[in-house]
Amino acid sequence: MLRKNVSVIDTTAVSALCDHIEITNCSLHDKVPKVVTELLSSWSTKECYDHISPVSIPSQEETIGIVEQAKRILFPGFFSHTKLHASNLEYYIGKKTTDLYDKVSEQITMAIRHDCRRNERPCTNCEAYGHKKALSFIQSLPKVAAMLATDIRAALRGDPATKSPDEVIFCYPGLLTTFIFRLAHELYLLEVPIIPRIMTEYAHSQTGIDIHPGASIGSEFFIDHGTGVVIGETTIIGNNVRLYQGVTLGALSLPHNAGEKMRNKKRHPTIEDNVIIYANTTVLGGDTVIGEGSIIGGNIWLTESVPPGTKVLMKRPELIYSNSH
Repeated sequence: MLRKNVSVIDTTAVSALCDHIEITNCSLHDKVPKVVTELLSSWSTKECYDHISPVSIPSQEETIGIVEQAKRILFPGFFSHTKLHASNLEYYIGKKTTDLYDKVSEQITMAIRHDCRRNERPCTNCEAYGHKKALSFIQSLPKVAAMLATDIRAALRGDPATKSPDEVIFCYPGLLTTFIFRLAHELYLLEVPIIPRIMTEYAHSQTGIDIHPGASIGSEFFIDHGTGVVIGETTIIGNNVRLYQGVTLGALSLPHNAGEKMRNKKRHPTIEDNVIIYANTTVLGGDTVIGEGSIIGGNIWLTESVPPGTKVLMKRPELIYSNSH
């Protein structure tokens, strides 16, 4: 009878190689408290930033939840887990909108309290202000829905690659960013601290499109492809404007103390109605106006105004072809 070769494990040798028994002797846990002491020292001297306070701070997670809840309300049936039809639509929208009011009022109240604490202002009636501003935000939703409808139509009109509004709503990063911007802009107009920026930076992280909530953007706005688009705080954009990827609507070179010196001043350009700006073009300056109906080609750098109806194109570069064979 054939015997199979059986390998025998030498447990003595294995235990000699295993350092598990010695691991407690190698532990450096005793070094951690020194690091903790240094961290506490840095916060006590105010050299670093902290939020060590009984005053609640707005939640980034809850703010993103507000965006997702608003998406289910403003695009009913697209992002909901419930099948919607005529008999349950009113109940569904009513329930979701009431929930949204509760979420928004809570976060706005915390934002106001946090802002008062950060700026050492006496804070009174924060909750009343929170509910009032939350109601104003909820009352803006029909207007936001109407604006988004024009943005969807602009995408359908301007992009031959799309076949349906469903594709635009589900897939287009430009519409997602515009939707979040329009929500954040309403809160910005209500002077709600920090929450609008959390919203638009969430959009930035999702799409690569950076729109400050303070920008003013008209109807029928379309960002095609979108990655790398930057729109600054004091930018004014008219109706039926189309931007392509990599477009920057920014400020001119700023001094080191720009945070205080340039705050609340017009730093970014104005884009009038019916303008198209192609990929990787940069338009800078608060006094720069791109006139109505103008077309700005790709890879352009503009720091001065353009009259209405103007085409600005880059002269075709000389291409050099080399053949190593």
